[in-house]
Amino acid sequence: SSSSRHPNQVTPKKSGLKNGQMKSKDDECFGDDIDEIPDTDFDFEGNLALFDKAAVFEEIETYERRSGTRSRGTPSEKPARYRHDENILESEPIVYRRIVVPQNPNKEFCTDSGLVVPSVSYELHKKLLAVAEKHGLTLERRLEMTGVCASQMALSLLGGPNRLNPKNVHQRPTVALLCGPHVKGAQGISCGRHLSNHDVHVILFLPNFVKMLESITNELNLFSKTQGQQVSSVKDLPDTPVDLVINCLDCHENAFLRDQPWYKAVVDWANQNRAPVLSIDPPISEMELGIDAKWSLALGLPLPLGERAGRVYLCDIGIPQKVFQEVGINYHSPFGCKFVIPLHST
Repeated sequence: SSSSRHPNQVTPKKSGLKNGQMKSKDDECFGDDIDEIPDTDFDFEGNLALFDKAAVFEEIETYERRSGTRSRGTPSEKPARYRHDENILESEPIVYRRIVVPQNPNKEFCTDSGLVVPSVSYELHKKLLAVAEKHGLTLERRLEMTGVCASQMALSLLGGPNRLNPKNVHQRPTVALLCGPHVKGAQGISCGRHLSNHDVHVILFLPNFVKMLESITNELNLFSKTQGQQVSSVKDLPDTPVDLVINCLDCHENAFLRDQPWYKAVVDWANQNRAPVLSIDPPISEMELGIDAKWSLALGLPLPLGERAGRVYLCDIGIPQKVFQEVGINYHSPFGCKFVIPLHST
């Protein structure tokens, strides 16, 4: 009856010999008198002063020199400290050669990723374009591709999205486009059309000639449908500095144009305007350059350009890989995901 009344009651156990032994062991471990613990604190600084670190480290180094061993974590080895922009691993930059030309290049460039891009002679570059045209890459296609790439580079130089957006209509940039009566001039006109389509104020200079190339006539017809302005006299060019000058006056073959009065007048205007200059496909000889460029845009593969060409950029004009192979160039595209890339002199 007692168990039914108190179901949760626990009956105490009798303490026997076994419990007595456990109690004695507890007393031995935890039964010290508190009064026996000293009141004074341990002198850490005093004991640390007794340790002569210099003598111990010198003894370790002496032992290592005699035995020829080196322990890890030696205190004398000071770990190198690096800035956030420094590389921990010391290594030479990797050089990739995936473009090989049949002739020994006069000059070599490299991309940001270390890919070597050799220069080619004007004769080989001309042959490359002729073979590409034979396979269907016509002059009109090249002009359009060059115009797109050149305008894309110019838009970036003008400020990109920070300068060219619908909220900045009052800061519309002005570009002076200087073109000669040749294919290089047609490339510039194509570039000007795309710039004008992107709300850039374009002033196109082109001298008056009785007979123009068909490519120039076609490009001028398209340019006239934009808001761009065409002039044929230096007097109609702006008196104030412009944002950018695009130079397409020079070509590789018609050097006699440099003796023309209109050419000299335009060169003088550009040099006095003090605006940065972008040259599209400039000639190799620096004697043929009337205007010093800050940037130059090469097509397909670069020519061995000199210092007056400024910083060289390369654009993809759509030449297939097998066309390069047909003229003896072992070619792999250096462009990656871009159509215009910067080149660095090696």
